[in-house]
Amino acid sequence: MRSIVFKNLGVLLGCFSVTLLPPLAVSWFANDGQLFAFLYGFLIILFLGLVLWFPLRRRRGEMRFRDGFLIVVLFWAGLAGVGAVPLWLMESPSLTWIEALFESMSGLSTTGATVLTSIDTLPLSILYYRQQLQWFGGMGIIVLAVAVMPMLGVGGMQLYRAETPGPMKDARLAPRIAETAKRLWYVYLILTVACFGCYWLAGMSVFDAVSHAFSTVAIGGFSTHDASLAWFDSSAVNMIAGVFMLLSGFNFALHYGVFKSRKITAYFVDPEARVYLGLTLLIATVCLGVLFTARYYSLNFDSAVASFVQVISVVTTTGFTTAEFYLWPSFLPVLLILMSTAGGCAGSTAGGMKTIRLILLFKQGSREISRLVHPNAIIPIKLGGKPVPENVINAAWGFLSLYIFSYLVLLIAMMATGEDLVTAFSAVSACLNNLGPGLGDVAQNYASVSDTGKSILVFTMLLGRLELFTLLVLISPVFWRS
Repeated sequence: MRSIVFKNLGVLLGCFSVTLLPPLAVSWFANDGQLFAFLYGFLIILFLGLVLWFPLRRRRGEMRFRDGFLIVVLFWAGLAGVGAVPLWLMESPSLTWIEALFESMSGLSTTGATVLTSIDTLPLSILYYRQQLQWFGGMGIIVLAVAVMPMLGVGGMQLYRAETPGPMKDARLAPRIAETAKRLWYVYLILTVACFGCYWLAGMSVFDAVSHAFSTVAIGGFSTHDASLAWFDSSAVNMIAGVFMLLSGFNFALHYGVFKSRKITAYFVDPEARVYLGLTLLIATVCLGVLFTARYYSLNFDSAVASFVQVISVVTTTGFTTAEFYLWPSFLPVLLILMSTAGGCAGSTAGGMKTIRLILLFKQGSREISRLVHPNAIIPIKLGGKPVPENVINAAWGFLSLYIFSYLVLLIAMMATGEDLVTAFSAVSACLNNLGPGLGDVAQNYASVSDTGKSILVFTMLLGRLELFTLLVLISPVFWRS
């Protein structure tokens, strides 16, 4: 393995070690007994980073694309491991190593699945740490490292391409990739601050507002309360969450374009944004119609808002709870779990396959139908009036085939651990799409899943966060050929 991989991996771990200082400070001020857990975690991660970086600090070399993939996979896998240390060292409630790893991976991958119960009674620093994990995992700490560390300038594009979700990874907001990463993080930060302000004005405490702003903009779904957003019993809070979940599901490059041009109409011109918004609102409307027709809720403003926002939460793969959707009648729970497969837009913090891939797959299917009637016709696929390269379309089909194959293998593996079909189906769907809540035994939490099942789901969350290709490419023999 090339030395540049270890060198840059050490730098990234060093960057992440700094993120343990805020929860350490929270523990210090709250005097909640977790100070040494975060101190040990900080020292362990910093030590590992120095061990990898220091011997190779003077080495120079150009980073190849395969190096970028390897660094990203090793970093995310290793990060979940070292990020689990404070959770593992937590005295009450006591977690096994696999439970701590599950919680850490769930936070970093913005899945929002949890093995914890009685969340309201957790130490304040642990509550904050879980939310912070999601916030850094949302936009990606690697993108942040590319933005702020000039020493990664040579390999910046390779890391950015391996880290950034979506099929069109070469789009830049600036000539330099580091500047592109900075602008994406500016948008991310602005949305987070705005979300915090709205939550606070709606009546949340400062701590709850910060915590939920982190998980809302990251589309993570962790909360500081067992009842999630339903704990606040506030339509204002629910509406704010719904708005910012929708915004965070848009392409962040599109947000930057709107901020720069000050033309909000860009959201309605972009083809992916239109389909994403239209599909989300359509599913929400269908669900509301079924709920009120079946008289599951009385027809009033508060229940309508809670139901509408719950649909947005699941479809955007956030995972907040404003209503117990897993108890909804008819086909609605399964519909929502399936719709989380679409997720948000490419370049967003949402999980799922991404809307642009669904658009490309639909257009490609329509083209093949047209070719049955006109076999010699040349029919280009266009987005926004511009033809899409064939390699992008082929990549979308490749992603779909890998997604279905991976899903089936993981589903069978989960059923082999003893889970019933509904639980296994929803758990794999929720973790592969980075959604969080499921159905059956995992409707409220994942505490009942066996250690083997939790291990499978940890891998599933990583696979979903890295969008299959980045992780599965390491299994390919061609990757390791010189």
